[in-house]
Amino acid sequence: MAAMMDEVTGFESVVSRLADHVATITLNRPHRRNALNYQAYDQLEASLRAASEDPDVRCVVVTGADPAFCSGDDVGEIMAGPKAVSAAAAPREPAPTPAAMAALECAKPLIAAVNGAAVGWGMELALFADIRIASERAKFGELFVKRGLTCDVGGFYRLPAVVGPAKAAELLFTGDIIDAGEALRIGLVSELTAHDDLLARALALAGRIAANPPLAVQALKAGLARTAYGDPREIGTWAMGEIRRLMRTADHREGVASFLEKREPVFTGR
Repeated sequence: MAAMMDEVTGFESVVSRLADHVATITLNRPHRRNALNYQAYDQLEASLRAASEDPDVRCVVVTGADPAFCSGDDVGEIMAGPKAVSAAAAPREPAPTPAAMAALECAKPLIAAVNGAAVGWGMELALFADIRIASERAKFGELFVKRGLTCDVGGFYRLPAVVGPAKAAELLFTGDIIDAGEALRIGLVSELTAHDDLLARALALAGRIAANPPLAVQALKAGLARTAYGDPREIGTWAMGEIRRLMRTADHREGVASFLEKREPVFTGR
């Protein structure tokens, strides 16, 4: 394969790099452990759509600027800000998260290079990938229950198929955080590597994929999606409806307040 010029594009919160037919998308809010605010969600969606539609891209790697992969939602803005209140009260029909659908509908193979915490929506993002490689510093957790919410489409659509329904239920119901070794043991990741070697390992795998006929690889990815998983739009729409319903509960408000106040929550079932 002929070498391609290194091309760097992107936004403030998400940076994309294209080299040798591999697009690397990096979440770039390290001061917030790559937590996603509204701007970052929009920029991630745009970056994934651009990579999917670019004929020069044959494989995509998504990662985070150290020290984290993605720590999920920026709680102060997404769950406690004025937009959160209006979203919970809005009468319009729920729809899947646009960034989630951009990842799930990406026509090119998607590799998650998980370099640190992948929790909350960060774990969802890792689940949207076709392949997950973890550094020794990686941690995973579906923390939504701790905020009085359900997971997004990743936890329902991908997690049971990857680790089995019982283990998925355990992770979703408890909100426990697991380390990289446990993630490898249960099949959540396919490879565990030294932290400093992670991106090189992910790019090497992406390069092997990119060296194959791109139309055949894309057909293989589409075939796996048809046979291994359900309908992401249907699941995502239902999940967002439940999230909006739960955002109106006292337990959700307590989950957010206790996180921001750094104390143990007291849930009441209301």
